[in-house]
Amino acid sequence: MKKLIAAEDLVQLISVTDPNYSPDGTKVAYVQTKINEKKDSYNSHIIVYDTNQGQSYAWTHGKEKSHSPKWSPDGKKLAFVSKRDETSSIYVLRTDGGEAKKVAETPYDLTQPVWAPDGKSIVCSAKLTNKESLDDEKKAEIDSYEPLEIESLQYKADGVGFTRGKYSQLVLIDFATGALQQLTDHETNHSSHVFTPDGQAIAFTANYSEDKELNYVYDIHLLSLDDKKIRRLTNENGMFSSVSFSNDGRYAAFLGHEKEFKNATLTKAWIYDFHEEKLSCLTESLEVIFEDAVVGDTVFGAVSPDPIWTKDNKGFYALATDQGNTAIYYISIEGHAYPVRLEKEHINGFSLHPEEHMAIISSATPSWPSELYELNLETKEAKRITDVNESFVNEHIIIEPEEIEFESYDGMTIHGWLLKPAEYEEGKKYPLILEVHGGPHAMYANAYFHEFQVLAAKGNAVVFVNPRGSHGYGQAYVDGVRGDYGGGDYEDVMKAVDYVLGSYQFLDETRLGVTGGSYGGFMTNWIVGQTNRFKAAVTQRSISNWLSFYGVSDIGYFFTDWQLGYDLFENPTKLWEFSPLKYAENISTPLLILHGERDDRCPVEQAEQLFVALKKMKKNVKFVRFPNAAHNLSRSGHPEQRIKRLNYISGWFEDYL
Repeated sequence: MKKLIAAEDLVQLISVTDPNYSPDGTKVAYVQTKINEKKDSYNSHIIVYDTNQGQSYAWTHGKEKSHSPKWSPDGKKLAFVSKRDETSSIYVLRTDGGEAKKVAETPYDLTQPVWAPDGKSIVCSAKLTNKESLDDEKKAEIDSYEPLEIESLQYKADGVGFTRGKYSQLVLIDFATGALQQLTDHETNHSSHVFTPDGQAIAFTANYSEDKELNYVYDIHLLSLDDKKIRRLTNENGMFSSVSFSNDGRYAAFLGHEKEFKNATLTKAWIYDFHEEKLSCLTESLEVIFEDAVVGDTVFGAVSPDPIWTKDNKGFYALATDQGNTAIYYISIEGHAYPVRLEKEHINGFSLHPEEHMAIISSATPSWPSELYELNLETKEAKRITDVNESFVNEHIIIEPEEIEFESYDGMTIHGWLLKPAEYEEGKKYPLILEVHGGPHAMYANAYFHEFQVLAAKGNAVVFVNPRGSHGYGQAYVDGVRGDYGGGDYEDVMKAVDYVLGSYQFLDETRLGVTGGSYGGFMTNWIVGQTNRFKAAVTQRSISNWLSFYGVSDIGYFFTDWQLGYDLFENPTKLWEFSPLKYAENISTPLLILHGERDDRCPVEQAEQLFVALKKMKKNVKFVRFPNAAHNLSRSGHPEQRIKRLNYISGWFEDYL
């Protein structure tokens, strides 16, 4: 007999990500991640699928985390990142056997390895200050009592804490000798690095603008390995990443946008033509975002692939977010684009077979967590080739969500899902919980969501929709929330509740709950300050006061203006009008506040202010703080804390609904 899903079942879920075909197409390296037995961290290992045998074999073992597999150009070696001592380092395994070899010695973390075309060197990333050297015998210890001198707005980052002047720099490793050469030293982060096909230069993204703190851009640059000169390919007005070169070296493909709608702008596909020295956007008129914008809680360490070129140099494949799904699109150099795989699923990674007739995708569906699938690009048929989550699926009651679609107050079509209670019985009435995602520019999708299944197992129905502001439905749709927080988006989610109450007779309109995190936490705070329809609410890592958020969040000083359209000093009254804290006196819904103490994105003071205000007014409120937890607690935080968080949420609704 199948079991109901519990919060604790999170430890059974295994995440399969980052597939990479070997150069001859006979093997696929990928990463398999799960929570360890102590429930205090994650284990991740490199697994290799043999396409001839149809079997997977573990290539790394033990308690160390291993990830980022990259085949050498000749396919005889596999580089990966592992933390086997105090630092993360790059190791290489020979495909004919033997122990993994560390390629270089340094006290600093080396990550994100990329092979040179001749296989003689690797470019990677290292976080360094301008006073640190890769040749240091050991890393300087940080004195926790030493005062922190701050001169930059970018002095902290969520999930990192105080940056202390460290930036990601490019490092070249000579594979034969292990010699290290630092290639960049600008005080900015360098990423998305890749060699040109001739191995003479490295492309990367970085912000080299004069006022990088206030001019939030990421340009594509080209570093010549001969004279170390750097050339900028984009126009210092956008945000770009994910670079790859056509096989003949004529084109560089990359993804990004020119901030026409700030961070609500759709990511597009671009190329730079080196023959004509011309930059072109290939998907200007396509209402699709070329990135994985899905929000979820069971895919650990997903790596979106860079654009993958075809052998004829006439186009490339890229991942896109589209109508509640992620898809693989083909884009030609002439600007023709179409999906080659668009199903009801969340593809979080893919790799193209060298002969281009097959692809390997890592994908999840609403009723099955992430696995690897072999996709025939000619017949479009996909065959599951891993079964790491099969026992979990077979042993538990997993509810398939029903898709819904309705018109909002202004005629805009809203798309979403309803999850029935796990032990639904005809004729019974059940409570309904509204879930609101974060972002706001993210998207719920056709993917397994553990939190929703836990709530359904407790006898709740769950409605989750993509209100205006969500990705996946075009440029105007995603931009619709900017300057209107708590306006049209509020109407959308409230209309979702009205729609399902009117469409499903088993829902009890007197037992409504609401929850969400980040922007979803803001919306939860806003909703209970505007209406008393909900009998219970749980707000997570939320925003309550835009006036203080401006100065305490790692992104507050620009995000507030980008999203609300008002500056703290020019329009403080407007920011207060958008703040749920202003409406705290109206709140009568029992409210549970969950927040991480090391959240630098939505700092814990946002929760403290709301709690103090409500407690002083003698409202029904409870505040739970998670020590050392950052903003991503629900997705990649401490496993035991994640389980406790789920039990706090389901318990609160159980008490009040």
